[in-house]
Amino acid sequence: MNYVRTGFSLFFEYDTPRIVHIQSKKVGVINRFIQLCIIAYVIGFAIIYKKGYQDFDNVQSVVTTKVKGIAMVNTTVHPNIQPIWDVADYIVPPQENNAFFVITNLIVTPNQSLGKCPEDSTVIGSNCTADKDCVAGTSLPVGNGILTGKCDTDVGRCEIYAWCPVENGSIKKPDPAVLEDTQHFTVFIKNNIEFPKYNVKRRNLPDNVSNEYLQNCRYDGGANSRCPIFTLQSIVEGANSGSYSSIATEGGVIQIRIKWNCNLDLSVDECLPEYSFRRLDSSTYKISTGYNFRFSRNFKDSNGTEFRTLYKAYGVKFVISVSGQARKFAPVPFFTVVGSGLALLSIATVVCDIVVLYVLKARALYREKKYLQVISDDAYKPMD
Repeated sequence: MNYVRTGFSLFFEYDTPRIVHIQSKKVGVINRFIQLCIIAYVIGFAIIYKKGYQDFDNVQSVVTTKVKGIAMVNTTVHPNIQPIWDVADYIVPPQENNAFFVITNLIVTPNQSLGKCPEDSTVIGSNCTADKDCVAGTSLPVGNGILTGKCDTDVGRCEIYAWCPVENGSIKKPDPAVLEDTQHFTVFIKNNIEFPKYNVKRRNLPDNVSNEYLQNCRYDGGANSRCPIFTLQSIVEGANSGSYSSIATEGGVIQIRIKWNCNLDLSVDECLPEYSFRRLDSSTYKISTGYNFRFSRNFKDSNGTEFRTLYKAYGVKFVISVSGQARKFAPVPFFTVVGSGLALLSIATVVCDIVVLYVLKARALYREKKYLQVISDDAYKPMD
């Protein structure tokens, strides 16, 4: 019953803050130190470093690329490969979204035609001793054709219906790479961006430049950092992925990063891109290293018989990513940061109250001065 009366009496009470001015060196130092720390955090970190006085907008971007270069193949070493390769040959596919692939190495199987021939010896399950080992109408998991149900006992492998002769899986990739000269090729990266909130459009191509400038300039990260034309060698070496010749042999994946961080409180002409490069795969992988795929070029002879040349192409996949923000002064974020900073100043009062009421020797005196109980004439008095 006493608990009920006590709880009911709380309904008729009111607390109001009381200001107690305490003259103490210890408490004063603690109070000013905490306040200075909070002010330094708000001004130095939240406002200046984190740009708390600005609003921001994320970049919207589109990228197009154009690769140029001519490579010559040593046909004495590689007699089955065409001698001249231009952009129509080594860029497969011709267009990609925010990416491009350059062929750097090749294994060629020429003059294939549809027919029956033994399966490649490196295909698991291709070895046989009798027809029963080759189930007709099926294919091996990584095979090159459909099993005919016959075993070629001369070579001890199952016969298949496929493009013959099949690719020899035991052939090692050429080293050095067949198209190692692609390191001198250039790529023109055209990047158009927009910050819709501020109606700002920019591109990575400098304004008021001539065609002669674009023909001669090459990005170097220094004086020519505005040039949008890169050599493939500079991109690969900029990714700290070793020499171009090493990645050209087995292929790889390189990321080209374009970052737009713009302070629109300054001149919009200072809104410029920053380029960086990194390798996304690793040459230290033990299996399935590099990057490769197969494609063919079909043709017919004078008799109408269809043939094809099969290419196992190794190369470098260049992936382009664009990121960034534009920032500009706005009153709402600025006053939000200032208001939260003023609220943080109350931490100093809380810490000082703890020190005064529970740590200092004169805590009993301070507690008496801080809390004062006033009983009014109409105060609720519980009945005994």
